[in-house]
Amino acid sequence: MSTGALAGYADWPAFLAGAPAFVPVDADQRGIAADGAAMDGAASDRRALVEVLGVRAATAADVRVEREWVVDDVRGRLLSWSLGFGPRTHAYLLEPAEHDGDLPGVLALHAHGGVRSTGAEQLVDTGRAPHPSAARLRARGYAGRTPANDLARSGFAVLATDAFSWGSRAFDLSSPPDVLERLGAAFDALHRERGETLSDEERFDELSALHEYGLAKAAGALGTSFAGAVATDDLAALEVLAEWPGVDAARLGAIGFSGGGGRALFVAALDGRIAASVVSGMMATSASLIPDYLDTHSWLLHSPGLASRFDLPDLAALGRRVLVQYGEHDELFPPQGMRDADARLRALLGDRYTGAWHDAGHEFTAAMQDEARAYLARMLRA
Repeated sequence: MSTGALAGYADWPAFLAGAPAFVPVDADQRGIAADGAAMDGAASDRRALVEVLGVRAATAADVRVEREWVVDDVRGRLLSWSLGFGPRTHAYLLEPAEHDGDLPGVLALHAHGGVRSTGAEQLVDTGRAPHPSAARLRARGYAGRTPANDLARSGFAVLATDAFSWGSRAFDLSSPPDVLERLGAAFDALHRERGETLSDEERFDELSALHEYGLAKAAGALGTSFAGAVATDDLAALEVLAEWPGVDAARLGAIGFSGGGGRALFVAALDGRIAASVVSGMMATSASLIPDYLDTHSWLLHSPGLASRFDLPDLAALGRRVLVQYGEHDELFPPQGMRDADARLRALLGDRYTGAWHDAGHEFTAAMQDEARAYLARMLRA
């Protein structure tokens, strides 16, 4: 393995060698009502999920407030912390500018989007001009809105964090390994032939999409998985949110669209403090995705060994309450696979499951965002 394959993460192998496996959190371990989620075998299923994904325990250290602002009745803070490997994580903590008492907390998880030059900023209005990639993703997937700000304005403390390998946590591809360099050169030639000119961030995003394959190989060789590395970061972020002053750790939620929905699925399955989650544009039966939809999705969804142990609806069943939003015309998921997942979730979860179908493609429409926000308000404000 060339040094360039892990540039910016040279300390990752040592971290993985020394870090213990994440210990799943059952709701009743934290004095939280289980809401019927403590089913026979659930604890062993959570442990199996940790093993399949290779999720490690990581703790955010040296948490700093880098900047503060207020925009449209939302107070924002740019946070950073170290997980002991790779670059420092950047995250956005948002809350109502004026409020009384502790707030329910929501972990807002950004999409994959084929874009790594930005991460959580796609969800957040910081009062400054957004990164070009964040602006494009908002327009393409979020109806031009910033869902994290909307949640904060509605009375939540919201933490939106860059995922492993995105934004502040991206790998350094300035001197890519040989294979990636050759692939990048081939794409450069193709763009020249087509008369296309890519911005620096667009070229980085293209290289990063290619790098994900090598990154997934490296993760497997090191005893984890790409999805497990992302979950390791997300669970550490959840702990930051739960311990933040003014956040009620008994009322925590998670929300995500597309790849962010997959991240919400894993976090809610592994940490029982998540009282309610929203999974938007990221649900079908696992069998329906193979083989025709393998190239449609990233290593976040197609983690080695996952489908042989868990169907995607079964992962949702490990959580406490979940809203799953389906797009009737979502081109990334087969219609029958979505319908079968909906039926299985109704059978598995009963009234702990809410399935909602929308006249939408692969997008988190304004109506879906409003529905998700209202759902979290009902579930977390009681």
